[in-house]
Amino acid sequence: MVSEQLGPVTAHMPAIVQDAYGDASVLRHQRIARPEVADDEVLVRVHAAGLDRGTWHLMAGKPYLMRIAGLGFRRPKARVPGRDLAGTVETVGSAVTRFAVGDEVYGIGRGSFAEYAVAVEGKLASKPASLSFEQAAVVPISAGTALQALTDHGRIAAGQRVLIIGASGGVGSYAIQLAKAFGADVTGVASTAKLDLVRSLGADRVLDYTRDDYADGTDHYDLILDIAGNPKLSRLRRALTPTGTAVLVGGEDGGNLTGGMNRSLRALVLSLFVGQRLAWFVAKERAGDLEQLTELIEAGQVTPSIDRTYPLDQVPDAMRQLASGQVRGKAVITI
Repeated sequence: MVSEQLGPVTAHMPAIVQDAYGDASVLRHQRIARPEVADDEVLVRVHAAGLDRGTWHLMAGKPYLMRIAGLGFRRPKARVPGRDLAGTVETVGSAVTRFAVGDEVYGIGRGSFAEYAVAVEGKLASKPASLSFEQAAVVPISAGTALQALTDHGRIAAGQRVLIIGASGGVGSYAIQLAKAFGADVTGVASTAKLDLVRSLGADRVLDYTRDDYADGTDHYDLILDIAGNPKLSRLRRALTPTGTAVLVGGEDGGNLTGGMNRSLRALVLSLFVGQRLAWFVAKERAGDLEQLTELIEAGQVTPSIDRTYPLDQVPDAMRQLASGQVRGKAVITI
């Protein structure tokens, strides 16, 4: 049931679709039927969509555990990829109370690599007035993950020394700014070519992972965010203070079956027997985080870092750039 609608109904829309798992070659640009909303959902006319590592995993169907968990065993159940979005409310379900037709919103939806996408009301917030649609579209998943890693699981406090491994990526670029906003002293780890970006985001110190060893005993940190997803737990522990916390955000090198799940589970078990705390989490998608991020954005403490924009029909190229590790900060898809 729909309570409000803006403009004439368009039967079809341009979108990126995939009918099989694989690399970026499985993505196709075509016209498909426009989605419909349930009572608690919002139809958003997408102006821009963000690209994140999780979307790559959903495209590739890896780790395979994701397929078993219900995303589609042989092929994806959701044909249109994309989750981050920013746009204008086109239609609202009958139970929606926070938004009206014409509102500018951002958040997490289903199938945002398309002209229209559906989002649950509780995963949207009003778009920050100071951001363009392109900037707003790259905030929700990456910045929300960074926020939860630092606050909910890292329990960050002012004055702490924080190490961010993988500081030049989507989550890392926000983690630097958020940690500084919370009053921490921040060291960022990245590749040689991306150290300038990490500095520009506000890191107090930068380490080049090709020549600097954060676990050589020179420095110890109260909180480590491991976004790179591949250091051994022993290395993380050597870099922590005796009662420090390491939060595992990524897990890219654990194999096709389980990804980084094995390392994450080992961390949780080990944490029961040592003075240091090793945490792992699956990020939640909630409007409250977006509203907190909006306050920080409007205060000038957090700014999206966009590497490049791609039109909708170039999503496969954007995916290839992301998979190759060449993206600095975030990439955005314009509709």
